Amino acid sequence: MAASDTLAPLMARIAAGDRAALRQLYDATSAKLLGVCLRILSDREESEDVLQEVYVTIWRRADRFEAARASVMTWISTIARNRAIDRLRARGPLAYAEPVEGLELADGQASAEALLEAGDDAARLQGCLSELDDRTQGVIRTAFFEGVTYEALARRMDAPLGTVKSWIRRGLAKLKGCLER
Repeated sequence: MAASDTLAPLMARIAAGDRAALRQLYDATSAKLLGVCLRILSDREESEDVLQEVYVTIWRRADRFEAARASVMTWISTIARNRAIDRLRARGPLAYAEPVEGLELADGQASAEALLEAGDDAARLQGCLSELDDRTQGVIRTAFFEGVTYEALARRMDAPLGTVKSWIRRGLAKLKGCLER
């Protein structure tokens, strides 16, 4: 059974208030989700705080999980990514830290990023991304896959913030058109 198949029944139990199911989900996924948070925040203590918020959110919103729309790992990784980005943005534009390179939390399983890329739409998305020019593809990948804020991305590229936002907006419009074909 795939990991998503074994995790899906836990979501219904969590929605029904089963704390043991939440514990099982935590044991199965916390290392991967901590890795997602660490990659974005580059701070272990802050990442652990965000991870706690993620599981509180999962506990409160488990009834909203729809297996037909996404795997459990995709759904909870998205929550972790969004919470970490929110925390990063709360630091302010000058508090951006470069990502920690080489930090691995090995648990013998595929990384959260690998699981996300393994989804059904990954191949279509990759194909559509490859149709974009290198600069636009790079800013979209950096902003959405690495969790880098637009402000930090503008500093990295030594480009005005409005220009970077325009590149991303136009690139996303092209991606949408490609994915709708």
